[in-house]
Amino acid sequence: MAVVVIGGHSRSVGKTSVVAGLIAALPEFHWTAVKVTQYGHGVCSANGEPCDCATGDHSWAISEEHDRSGQSDTSRFLLAGAMRALWVRTEQGRLAEAMPALRAKLAQAGNVIVESNSVLKFVRPDLYITVLDPATADFKNSAREFLDRANAVIIHQSTEDAVWESVSLKLVKDRPVFVITPPPYVTKEIVQFVRSSLTTVVAEPSTPGQQLGTDN
Repeated sequence: MAVVVIGGHSRSVGKTSVVAGLIAALPEFHWTAVKVTQYGHGVCSANGEPCDCATGDHSWAISEEHDRSGQSDTSRFLLAGAMRALWVRTEQGRLAEAMPALRAKLAQAGNVIVESNSVLKFVRPDLYITVLDPATADFKNSAREFLDRANAVIIHQSTEDAVWESVSLKLVKDRPVFVITPPPYVTKEIVQFVRSSLTTVVAEPSTPGQQLGTDN
């Protein structure tokens, strides 16, 4: 099993498009795709709606996508060719509670691609790629926390230097950097990098869930 995590420093920087692009470009990996969403206080993880319910009841939920219309992010994953697509929803900071159930669902998966930064607290991926857009000033704490773990960086072409407070790209200065001008979000060079990075991993047998970590 190969595990790939695609993160990004903010919303709407192309994380979903990168995941879908890799699924479409690498069908031989028979991907199971996962999207992780963490909601703020007052939003129900069961349905994403405003909620005053007890957190113990609705702190997390996992659903499997079956719609291939491309109308939602997980639907886009199926449309791109994923074998399965799962949507993990939790309250902010409570992803740990959903991880045992997610591991169980992924135990028999072939190869897994996850859209998330915070999942890196619980997952040891074979490849972590972060997506950066200098035109977007916001930089999530989760993206900052794991920036130095990125195996590669996908960055939007920009005429301006990125100005992110308290963030230094020196942490990834020695990693491969792929410049994109969307669309597309995935170039031939990115596809080749992912394929070559995972070839050995996929060829070797692994214990189900090994890269997904274990509960302490």
